[in-house]
Amino acid sequence: MSIVTKDISAIAAKWSQRAQAAGADYTAGVKSPRRDWAQNTAAASDSWGQGVQTAVADGRFSKGVVKAGTPKWQTNAVNKGSTRYPQGVAVAQPAYQSGFGPSLQVIQGVNLPPRAPRGGRRCPGRPSSTGRAEAAAGGWRTRGSSSGR
Repeated sequence: MSIVTKDISAIAAKWSQRAQAAGADYTAGVKSPRRDWAQNTAAASDSWGQGVQTAVADGRFSKGVVKAGTPKWQTNAVNKGSTRYPQGVAVAQPAYQSGFGPSLQVIQGVNLPPRAPRGGRRCPGRPSSTGRAEAAAGGWRTRGSSSGR
């Protein structure tokens, strides 16, 4: 005898309705976790690495991309991403400022060589000057910003 369930559209509607009403519970859980997030996440580093390596070995990323396809990506990016992006950027402004600020100070301290004719051998000198200064100061990736810069 098969298991009798509600139809999938009723289940999905109930899930959506309940999940949309759970914003306050989500916030409360983040503010008062049962265990420290950073400590537990750092302690799970080996498990995370093993899981990632297993996923890589099994080709799960590309399988998921192929299964979803471009239309799903576009639909979700337009319908979710476009509404969340502005708010996310606004919330991230202080982190952007503190993460990029040290690099900006290095850039501002660079004395650029004179401009060279376009396409000439000396043309890359100006960008190279800022790159060398940044590398001497520790490079983009050593500042600890979430953007990887």
